Parts: sequence; C-alpha cells; structure tokens
Amino acid sequence: MSDECIFCKIVNGEIPCEKVWEDKNFIAILDVHPVVEGHTLVIPKEHFKNIFETPDECAGSINLACKKVAILLKEKFGVNAVNILNASGKEAQQSVFYLHYHVVPRRENDGLDLWFHGK
Repeated sequence: MSDECIFCKIVNGEIPCEKVWEDKNFIAILDVHPVVEGHTLVIPKEHFKNIFETPDECAGSINLACKKVAILLKEKFGVNAVNILNASGKEAQQSVFYLHYHVVPRRENDGLDLWFHGK
C-alpha cells in the first residue's frame, strides 16, 4: 500500500471511480482515458507492483475476474470480442506500478490496432 499510488487510493475509496464490477478480491473500473467506450481496468484490492510480484493465487484468479468483466461488457455493449492486456515493467510500457489488466471491448472496424506486428 502506498500513500502516492492512485490505485491504492481508488481501492480505499479516497478517489472516486466508475466501478462496474467488484468482488472480495478485485474491482473493475472504467479507464479515465479509454481507447473505446467500455474500456475497463481490473485491479486486485491488494497492491502488487507487477505480475512478477503477484502471488500465484491472485495471478490465476484475476483471469477469472477479467472473464466476468468481459461477459459484462458483452452484455452491456453487445460486443463479441475483447482484448485483455497487461504490461508488467517499465520496459513493457507499464505506467502505473500496480498490477492491472485492461479489458477492451472490440467492434468490427473500430480502428484500433492493439496487436503485434513482426519486424
């Protein structure tokens, strides 16, 4: 837990958020800078810096939380596809050093290109 961590403050209710789902271990909130409507972040309620520092139980169960959020987004927005993304470490473009996953609803011809391209 960090006094400076924005996700710690969100989990503790110190900063408002648009919560879309919650259970005893995770919350899902709308991204404040969404790439598409419904772009959601899934975060554990306990602070882990990245995937390397995350206990196995949390690492496994966050995938189930992402699935629940994906189903919720499918029902809410009528999408049939999502990207689920995580960046762990500065070199991987992690910008908030608190484990989190992006669940991004996708639509045909939405203009997003979130996939890898070979050199």
